[in-house]
Amino acid sequence: MNEVYEFLKKCGTYYLATVEGNQPRVRPFGTIDIFDGKLYIQTGKVKEVSKQIQLNNNVEICAFADGVWVRICGKLIRDDRVEAKRHMLEQFPSLQAMYSAEDDNTEVLYFENATATFSSFTDAPKVIEL
Repeated sequence: MNEVYEFLKKCGTYYLATVEGNQPRVRPFGTIDIFDGKLYIQTGKVKEVSKQIQLNNNVEICAFADGVWVRICGKLIRDDRVEAKRHMLEQFPSLQAMYSAEDDNTEVLYFENATATFSSFTDAPKVIEL
């Protein structure tokens, strides 16, 4: 999991794919954290991405750096614990102007039953279960 986390941190931006009805939706994200041994992302509950995840929590992340890309497939599970939100916001202080661990909008989600696959044009894929 640390390898996946470090790669996403290095990338800075990754792309999260959700589903809305029968239409895929993809958008850039940048928040990534490890808390309680799980890989987390963060968003706001008022955003469409949050609503899409709550209706269908099967998602995929893709990120690319230095000729290598990772795809993470799995389910995102909402964690409403203040401790989880606080930990995320400590990792991304710039978000503290928009979000608070105690507000009802801040949402952190962790991956469950997820698989990360590292690929490149030169090496065989490497699969990591999260």
